Amino acid sequence: MADLCDTAPNILYPSKNQVLVPTLGSKITLNCTFSVAFEGHCPPAIQWLKDDHLLGNQSLYDIQEVFWDGVNVSERIVSSTLGVNLTSVQDYGTFTCALRNCSTSFTLQRTDPAGHVLAVLASLLVLLILLVAALLYVKCRLRVLLWYRDKYGDVEMNDGKLYDAYISYTSSPEDRKFVNFILKPQLENRHGYKLLLDDRDVLPNSEPSADLIMNLSRCRRLIVVLSDAFLAQAWCRHNFRDGLWRLLELSRKPIFITFEGQTHISSHPALRLLRQHRHVVTLLLWKPGSVTPSSDFWKELHLALPRKVHYRALMSDPQTRLQGDKDPMLTLHGGFLEGRPGPDPDPDPDPEGDLGESHAARLWHRNSLGKKG
Repeated sequence: MADLCDTAPNILYPSKNQVLVPTLGSKITLNCTFSVAFEGHCPPAIQWLKDDHLLGNQSLYDIQEVFWDGVNVSERIVSSTLGVNLTSVQDYGTFTCALRNCSTSFTLQRTDPAGHVLAVLASLLVLLILLVAALLYVKCRLRVLLWYRDKYGDVEMNDGKLYDAYISYTSSPEDRKFVNFILKPQLENRHGYKLLLDDRDVLPNSEPSADLIMNLSRCRRLIVVLSDAFLAQAWCRHNFRDGLWRLLELSRKPIFITFEGQTHISSHPALRLLRQHRHVVTLLLWKPGSVTPSSDFWKELHLALPRKVHYRALMSDPQTRLQGDKDPMLTLHGGFLEGRPGPDPDPDPDPEGDLGESHAARLWHRNSLGKKG
């Protein structure tokens, strides 16, 4: 009968060699479990090795071993644990647990610091990209919206309206200066909008007049200059809500211009109502720096106004385009228009008969003289 001490044990755990990547400064426990044939004169003992060097129960390595019976009397289950304190780079390596002629191993690898650096750099790069994108959005949002509107927006040219915007303001000197010396030159000269100006009350007594209805029907947008003088009107304080609903029926998303210096009347009912209904109106704020053409005020106002379509002018004059940029009046023996025959080689100097005789009569007279000769 063969000696049980020579029988090779079975590895229950781990089933194969393992590769672990613990962090520096941590503690890890390695576990080996064998099933072995048991006899009293050859008790099983698991040995631990690090890089092929035998380990003892040292301060860095805590070795524990337990036994229990197997399914039969001659079988014993042996389990051993090895505690490893990873305090330095030297603590990493290959740990092998061996029982008789059978062994399995654990390879402890250090996490690549370069990988951490790359991960941190990638995170910082993503954060930087998001920050730059947010800044670009804040800075260029209006420009992008204007570009998209001018490129793909709806064209409102064939709607039968004569004006792009109807501007309502009071007859106060400040409002007249603002409209005639700031709004009108910028919108008409720089952007080519056609404006209809009116310094009368836009909604006196909260009921639109026939003139107002007619004027608004001829304009694509309504611009209301909410100056101090405008807000001081009695109907603005008491009937503005009713007037606003009527304006919304007459005009598509009216534009209201407020001023930064109106902080003392910020509690005005009209201003509060407009702030509450920003989704149906366009509320713009004029600041001292808005006078520059590149300010956000003009971009927002331009965005709220209809899209303008600019056609390229043809390079040549319509009169000379069919003649290859040559004046047909100066073209020898050429038709005035392409496809027409050239001039008659013997033209009639008086086709209408204004000189007293027709061309046919002159030819007859010339032939008669020839016969006499």
